Amino acid sequence: MSKVTVVGSGVMGKGIAYAFAISGYSVYVNDISDEILERAKNDIYNLLDGSLQRGYLTEEVYQSAKDNLVFDSNLNTAAENAELVVEAVLEKMDIKIDVFKKLDEICPPETILASNTSTMSPTEIGAQTSRPDKVVAMHFFNPVHKMKLIEVIRGLETSDETVNFVHEVAEKINKTTVEVNEFPGFVTSRMNCLIGNEAMNLLMEGVASAEDIDTAMKLGLNHPMGPLELADLVGLDTRLRNMEYLHATLGEKYRPSPLLVKYVKAGRLGKKSGRGFYDYN
Repeated sequence: MSKVTVVGSGVMGKGIAYAFAISGYSVYVNDISDEILERAKNDIYNLLDGSLQRGYLTEEVYQSAKDNLVFDSNLNTAAENAELVVEAVLEKMDIKIDVFKKLDEICPPETILASNTSTMSPTEIGAQTSRPDKVVAMHFFNPVHKMKLIEVIRGLETSDETVNFVHEVAEKINKTTVEVNEFPGFVTSRMNCLIGNEAMNLLMEGVASAEDIDTAMKLGLNHPMGPLELADLVGLDTRLRNMEYLHATLGEKYRPSPLLVKYVKAGRLGKKSGRGFYDYN
């Protein structure tokens, strides 16, 4: 059984750990404290329980997934001897670089280091390590247990062997991949951020209500989820960081909607805070 380490146990980290655990991998989940990891463990176990009850998992896979999961706040022991490490921390370049520098020292030379970033440069991240050929972006989508896609983004130095390895791993966890040459925002984030930002501007300008904007996109353009619903799910603080990065790298058309900035300042971060464009309390 191959060892995979997931660094970061937020919404994405928990989903990534779940996907690997039910696929037979030994999964070490790492975060900065045991308290955070205990909450993550409860959330992942609840997801496993729900999947079993709905018939998505067999009893054997369910029990195996629980046995496969280890929660460890010590990065050294969590990441040592891992075949693959997936980083899923905040979308802040300095935090990611700090994590990758540590992983570069801890992990064997053959370990693949992947970032779950939705916008940021694997080239820049990889350049801070001694193994840029083994650094790649592996962009999962939220919620990970439902979404089939992984964007595989190669940096300037990422080797064909690394990219092929990630494609093979993705297939083993029942995901479909698209390969992207690095550019800020890749494919999906560039498109999605523009759509979501325009929806926020429409709401700010009083063109339509949040409900009607989302319904129009779902029924008129066949989107499975409205852009404002999706932003609430992702987290408005996360979306703002993405927009700020794209604005800095790609220019004026990615300037964050003033409404998004206002909501984040007010603490209206979406589902995780109980209120965003919708009220979840």
